[in-house]
Amino acid sequence: MILSVRSIAATCAVGALGAALAACGSPASPDAAHRGHRAPATTATIATTSPPPTLAPGPAGLTPVFKNAPRTRAKTVALTFDADMTADQGARAAAGEHFDNPQLIATLQKFKVPATVFMTGRWADEYPREAKDIGQDPLFEIGNHSYSHYAFTDDCYGLPTMSEDRMRADVERAYAAFRQAGVRDAMPYFRFPGGCYDQRSLRALSASGVTAVQWDVVSGDAFATDADAVAQQVLDGVRSGSVVVMHCTRSAAPATEQALRTIIPELRHRGFRFVKVSQLIAAAGGRH
Repeated sequence: MILSVRSIAATCAVGALGAALAACGSPASPDAAHRGHRAPATTATIATTSPPPTLAPGPAGLTPVFKNAPRTRAKTVALTFDADMTADQGARAAAGEHFDNPQLIATLQKFKVPATVFMTGRWADEYPREAKDIGQDPLFEIGNHSYSHYAFTDDCYGLPTMSEDRMRADVERAYAAFRQAGVRDAMPYFRFPGGCYDQRSLRALSASGVTAVQWDVVSGDAFATDADAVAQQVLDGVRSGSVVVMHCTRSAAPATEQALRTIIPELRHRGFRFVKVSQLIAAAGGRH
């Protein structure tokens, strides 16, 4: 199910998780810690000792928001995958519901496609070995999708709403969960649950040093069972510099892995090159 997402600068769409699957997930001083991160070398990136690129703060020092890179002739595209799990879904996982999707990760590895995974801290707690494996694979980078997957605004697809005074702590708790799982170099990128944000939430996270990452292409994979329809929606929407939002949760997005088997070769046939979000932010003038 695709729903429009409220934001300050743009309207996006996203599916629901459980009651409301959000589109598609720290150090005590995450901004200082991120300055020491190093981007891993891959076939798609050049090894560097510089920290990951981030955007400059917005007006009045608000957390900057990234949606897509400039529309150049470079024909780059970033596939992003939200690893959603709310803080109260442990019982469902214990009962056998799969919030992970190792086959999807294996397909990206098989096709050698770099990607950015926005992970909730609760997901990392539930699947620490998978979180560590993703974080150690140079094809991938991990962004923060909050710890609890609670909404940072009111009226966000039925998600429980977080108070402003808890927002930064929730983000920092997710980074702590990543470290506990063995993820050493989580990126200073944050995706709001549901994509819902406002000035209040941007202000609350301004001291965290993160860049908020949205998207310009909605895959429509949430609860979708038609892989061809998901693939077509992505192929119809991608432009140079696009950020595609997808999910890597089997129970909520069962068709995504199969859709990738169409999306990846077709975009390559069209001349697109897959990159990580960090590379698009750098192309957009991100600073180190």
